[in-house]
Amino acid sequence: MELREVIGRRRTIRYLKPYKAVEPEKIQMMFEAARIASHWGNVQSLRAVAIHRHSAPQEVLDSLKAVVVGWQLRLAPVVIVWYCDPEVVEEQGDRLRELVSVGAIGVGPQEQKVSVLEEKFLPSFEGIKDFLKMPGLNEIDCGQGIAQATLMAYEQGLGTCCLGTPDGDAILETLGVPSHCRLVMMQTVGYPLEHWEAGGQKPKRPFEELFSMDTFGKPYPRSQEVVDELTKDGVFTRPAPLPDRDEELEHMQRALNLKAPAMF
Repeated sequence: MELREVIGRRRTIRYLKPYKAVEPEKIQMMFEAARIASHWGNVQSLRAVAIHRHSAPQEVLDSLKAVVVGWQLRLAPVVIVWYCDPEVVEEQGDRLRELVSVGAIGVGPQEQKVSVLEEKFLPSFEGIKDFLKMPGLNEIDCGQGIAQATLMAYEQGLGTCCLGTPDGDAILETLGVPSHCRLVMMQTVGYPLEHWEAGGQKPKRPFEELFSMDTFGKPYPRSQEVVDELTKDGVFTRPAPLPDRDEELEHMQRALNLKAPAMF
Protein backbone atom coordinates (compact mmCIF):
# COMPACT_ATOMS: atom_id res chain seq x y z
CA MET A 1 0.00 0.00 0.00
CA GLU A 2 1.40 3.42 -0.98
CA LEU A 3 2.18 5.89 1.81
CA ARG A 4 -0.43 8.39 0.64
CA GLU A 5 -3.07 5.69 0.63
CA VAL A 6 -2.06 4.60 4.14
CA ILE A 7 -2.31 8.20 5.35
CA GLY A 8 -5.71 8.57 3.74
CA ARG A 9 -7.01 5.35 5.26
CA ARG A 10 -5.59 6.16 8.67
CA ARG A 11 -8.61 6.77 10.86
CA THR A 12 -9.15 6.64 14.58
CA ILE A 13 -10.75 3.22 14.97
CA ARG A 14 -12.56 3.04 18.30
CA TYR A 15 -14.48 -0.18 17.69
CA LEU A 16 -12.29 -3.28 17.57
CA LYS A 17 -13.02 -7.00 17.45
CA PRO A 18 -12.46 -8.05 21.07
CA TYR A 19 -12.44 -11.74 20.14
CA LYS A 20 -9.66 -11.52 17.53
CA ALA A 21 -6.16 -11.47 19.00
CA VAL A 22 -3.39 -9.46 17.36
CA GLU A 23 -0.34 -11.43 16.31
CA PRO A 24 2.79 -10.46 18.30
CA GLU A 25 4.65 -10.10 15.02
CA LYS A 26 2.37 -7.24 13.99
CA ILE A 27 3.02 -5.40 17.25
CA GLN A 28 6.72 -5.99 16.66
CA MET A 29 6.35 -4.38 13.24
CA MET A 30 4.86 -1.31 14.94
CA PHE A 31 7.74 -1.21 17.41
CA GLU A 32 10.30 -1.60 14.63
CA ALA A 33 8.79 1.41 12.87
CA ALA A 34 8.87 3.43 16.10
CA ARG A 35 12.48 2.44 16.83
CA ILE A 36 13.88 3.89 13.60
CA ALA A 37 12.02 7.20 13.91
CA SER A 38 14.07 10.38 14.10
CA HIS A 39 14.89 11.59 17.63
CA TRP A 40 16.95 14.61 18.66
CA GLY A 41 20.49 13.67 19.65
CA ASN A 42 19.59 10.08 18.77
CA VAL A 43 18.79 9.50 22.46
CA GLN A 44 15.55 7.59 21.71
CA SER A 45 13.56 8.33 24.84
CA LEU A 46 10.44 6.53 23.54
CA ARG A 47 9.60 3.26 25.30
CA ALA A 48 6.50 1.05 25.34
CA VAL A 49 4.82 -1.92 26.99
CA ALA A 50 2.38 -3.89 24.82
CA ILE A 51 -0.35 -5.42 26.98
CA HIS A 52 -1.98 -8.42 25.30
CA ARG A 53 -5.36 -9.06 26.86
CA HIS A 54 -5.10 -12.85 26.58
CA SER A 55 -1.79 -13.06 28.46
CA ALA A 56 -1.43 -10.03 30.74
CA PRO A 57 -1.92 -10.35 34.52
CA GLN A 58 -5.33 -9.23 35.75
CA GLU A 59 -3.67 -6.58 37.93
CA VAL A 60 -2.21 -4.99 34.82
CA LEU A 61 -5.52 -5.13 32.93
CA ASP A 62 -7.33 -3.56 35.89
CA SER A 63 -4.83 -0.67 36.00
CA LEU A 64 -5.76 0.56 32.52
CA LYS A 65 -8.07 3.50 33.08
CA ALA A 66 -9.32 6.48 31.13
CA VAL A 67 -11.77 9.21 32.11
CA VAL A 68 -14.35 8.82 29.34
CA VAL A 69 -13.63 5.85 27.09
CA GLY A 70 -12.62 3.12 29.52
CA TRP A 71 -14.64 0.59 27.53
CA GLN A 72 -12.09 0.82 24.72
CA LEU A 73 -9.33 -0.24 27.08
CA ARG A 74 -11.49 -3.03 28.45
CA LEU A 75 -12.26 -4.55 25.04
CA ALA A 76 -9.10 -3.93 23.00
CA PRO A 77 -7.03 -7.05 22.26
CA VAL A 78 -3.84 -5.02 22.78
CA VAL A 79 -3.15 -1.79 24.63
CA ILE A 80 0.24 -0.19 24.06
CA VAL A 81 1.40 2.01 26.91
CA TRP A 82 3.84 4.50 25.37
CA TYR A 83 6.10 6.35 27.79
CA CYS A 84 9.13 8.60 27.79
CA ASP A 85 12.37 7.92 29.67
CA PRO A 86 13.99 11.37 30.04
CA GLU A 87 17.04 10.01 31.84
CA VAL A 88 18.45 8.72 28.56
CA VAL A 89 19.56 12.31 28.02
CA GLU A 90 22.49 11.30 30.21
CA GLU A 91 23.60 9.01 27.38
CA GLN A 92 23.50 11.75 24.77
CA GLY A 93 27.29 11.93 24.50
CA ASP A 94 27.53 8.26 23.56
CA ARG A 95 24.69 8.58 21.06
CA LEU A 96 26.33 11.57 19.37
CA ARG A 97 29.66 9.75 19.25
CA GLU A 98 27.88 6.96 17.39
CA LEU A 99 26.51 9.45 14.87
CA VAL A 100 29.95 10.95 14.28
CA SER A 101 31.50 7.50 13.87
CA VAL A 102 29.09 6.57 11.07
CA GLY A 103 29.31 9.92 9.28
CA ALA A 104 25.79 11.06 10.15
CA ILE A 105 26.90 14.44 11.54
CA GLY A 106 29.90 16.70 11.14
CA VAL A 107 32.09 17.57 8.17
CA GLY A 108 35.81 17.35 7.60
CA PRO A 109 38.42 14.81 8.70
CA GLN A 110 37.25 12.29 11.29
CA GLU A 111 39.73 13.43 13.95
CA GLN A 112 38.54 16.99 13.54
CA LYS A 113 34.91 15.99 13.88
CA VAL A 114 35.67 14.04 17.04
CA SER A 115 37.62 16.97 18.46
CA VAL A 116 34.82 19.46 17.81
CA LEU A 117 32.28 17.07 19.35
CA GLU A 118 34.29 16.44 22.52
CA GLU A 119 35.70 19.91 23.08
CA LYS A 120 32.88 22.18 21.98
CA PHE A 121 29.61 20.40 21.22
CA LEU A 122 29.21 18.11 24.23
CA PRO A 123 30.31 20.67 26.85
CA SER A 124 27.65 23.06 25.58
CA PHE A 125 24.97 20.51 26.52
CA GLU A 126 26.15 19.93 30.06
CA GLY A 127 24.49 23.09 31.38
CA ILE A 128 21.11 22.37 29.79
CA LYS A 129 20.66 18.68 30.60
CA ASP A 130 17.91 19.37 33.11
CA PHE A 131 16.08 21.46 30.52
CA LEU A 132 16.42 18.68 27.95
CA LYS A 133 14.84 16.21 30.36
CA MET A 134 11.74 18.36 30.85
CA PRO A 135 8.48 17.71 28.97
CA GLY A 136 8.63 19.11 25.47
CA LEU A 137 11.25 18.09 22.95
CA ASN A 138 11.34 14.47 24.08
CA GLU A 139 7.57 14.10 23.79
CA ILE A 140 7.57 15.64 20.33
CA ASP A 141 10.03 13.08 19.05
CA CYS A 142 8.23 10.31 20.91
CA GLY A 143 5.17 11.40 18.94
CA GLN A 144 7.07 10.88 15.70
CA GLY A 145 7.81 7.31 16.71
CA ILE A 146 4.19 6.67 17.70
CA ALA A 147 3.02 8.15 14.38
CA GLN A 148 5.26 5.76 12.44
CA ALA A 149 4.01 2.85 14.53
CA THR A 150 0.43 3.90 13.81
CA LEU A 151 1.01 4.00 10.07
CA MET A 152 2.57 0.54 10.29
CA ALA A 153 -0.52 -0.70 12.14
CA TYR A 154 -2.83 0.54 9.41
CA GLU A 155 -0.59 -0.87 6.72
CA GLN A 156 -1.12 -4.28 8.37
CA GLY A 157 -4.90 -3.95 8.48
CA LEU A 158 -5.11 -3.00 12.15
CA GLY A 159 -7.02 -0.15 13.75
CA THR A 160 -5.85 2.02 16.63
CA CYS A 161 -7.04 4.79 18.92
CA CYS A 162 -4.78 6.96 21.08
CA LEU A 163 -6.04 7.76 24.57
CA GLY A 164 -4.91 9.98 27.42
CA THR A 165 -5.40 9.49 31.14
CA PRO A 166 -4.72 11.32 34.42
CA ASP A 167 -3.74 7.94 35.94
CA GLY A 168 -0.48 7.66 34.05
CA ASP A 169 1.78 7.43 37.09
CA ALA A 170 -0.30 4.64 38.63
CA ILE A 171 -0.37 2.69 35.36
CA LEU A 172 3.39 2.92 34.93
CA GLU A 173 3.92 1.91 38.55
CA THR A 174 1.78 -1.22 38.09
CA LEU A 175 3.81 -2.09 35.00
CA GLY A 176 7.03 -1.71 36.96
CA VAL A 177 8.28 1.21 34.89
CA PRO A 178 10.89 3.38 36.69
CA SER A 179 9.29 6.32 38.50
CA HIS A 180 11.22 8.98 36.59
CA CYS A 181 9.45 8.03 33.34
CA ARG A 182 6.40 9.86 31.98
CA LEU A 183 3.35 8.42 30.26
CA VAL A 184 2.92 9.76 26.73
CA MET A 185 -0.32 7.99 25.80
CA MET A 186 -2.10 4.66 25.57
CA GLN A 187 -3.00 3.17 22.22
CA THR A 188 -5.60 0.49 21.64
CA VAL A 189 -4.76 -1.91 18.81
CA GLY A 190 -6.86 -4.56 17.12
CA TYR A 191 -8.75 -5.62 14.04
CA PRO A 192 -11.45 -3.10 13.15
CA LEU A 193 -15.06 -3.95 13.85
CA GLU A 194 -16.15 -0.80 12.04
CA HIS A 195 -15.43 0.06 8.42
CA TRP A 196 -12.03 1.67 7.87
CA GLU A 197 -13.73 4.95 6.94
CA ALA A 198 -15.13 5.09 10.51
CA GLY A 199 -18.08 7.18 9.40
CA GLY A 200 -16.09 9.38 7.01
CA GLN A 201 -13.46 12.10 7.17
CA LYS A 202 -14.02 14.10 10.35
CA PRO A 203 -14.48 17.89 10.19
CA LYS A 204 -11.20 19.77 10.34
CA ARG A 205 -10.38 23.44 10.80
CA PRO A 206 -9.73 25.39 7.60
CA PHE A 207 -6.20 25.00 6.22
CA GLU A 208 -5.69 28.77 6.26
CA GLU A 209 -6.38 28.96 10.02
CA LEU A 210 -3.67 26.46 10.84
CA PHE A 211 -0.70 27.30 8.66
CA SER A 212 1.06 30.57 7.85
CA MET A 213 3.84 31.70 5.53
CA ASP A 214 6.73 33.88 6.75
CA THR A 215 4.74 35.52 9.54
CA PHE A 216 1.71 34.90 11.76
CA GLY A 217 -1.61 35.75 10.19
CA LYS A 218 -0.45 35.39 6.59
CA PRO A 219 -2.21 32.20 5.47
CA TYR A 220 -0.06 29.65 3.69
CA PRO A 221 -1.24 29.54 0.07
CA ARG A 222 -3.27 26.42 -0.65
CA SER A 223 -3.06 25.12 -4.20
CA GLN A 224 -6.20 23.43 -5.47
CA GLU A 225 -4.00 21.33 -7.75
CA VAL A 226 -2.31 19.86 -4.67
CA VAL A 227 -5.68 19.20 -3.06
CA ASP A 228 -6.90 17.50 -6.23
CA GLU A 229 -3.75 15.35 -6.43
CA LEU A 230 -4.04 14.22 -2.82
CA THR A 231 -7.74 13.54 -3.26
CA LYS A 232 -6.97 11.39 -6.30
CA ASP A 233 -4.36 9.48 -4.28
CA GLY A 234 -6.82 8.81 -1.46
CA VAL A 235 -5.42 11.12 1.21
CA PHE A 236 -8.76 12.95 1.37
CA THR A 237 -11.75 10.65 1.48
CA ARG A 238 -15.50 10.97 1.78
CA PRO A 239 -16.55 13.51 4.44
CA ALA A 240 -18.64 12.53 7.44
CA PRO A 241 -21.39 11.66 7.98
CA LEU A 242 -21.63 8.68 5.67
CA PRO A 243 -25.21 7.60 4.91
CA ASP A 244 -25.08 4.27 6.81
CA ARG A 245 -23.14 5.44 9.89
CA ASP A 246 -26.09 5.37 12.29
CA GLU A 247 -26.91 1.79 11.36
CA GLU A 248 -23.25 0.83 11.74
CA LEU A 249 -23.10 2.36 15.23
CA GLU A 250 -26.28 0.57 16.28
CA HIS A 251 -24.84 -2.73 15.08
CA MET A 252 -21.60 -2.23 17.00
CA GLN A 253 -23.48 -1.15 20.11
CA ARG A 254 -25.37 -4.45 20.11
CA ALA A 255 -22.30 -6.53 19.20
CA LEU A 256 -20.17 -5.06 22.01
CA ASN A 257 -23.05 -4.79 24.50
CA LEU A 258 -22.40 -1.08 25.05
CA LYS A 259 -24.69 1.47 26.54
CA ALA A 260 -25.17 4.43 24.24
CA PRO A 261 -23.41 7.06 26.43
CA ALA A 262 -20.42 4.75 26.82
CA MET A 263 -19.86 4.67 23.06
CA PHE A 264 -18.24 8.10 23.08
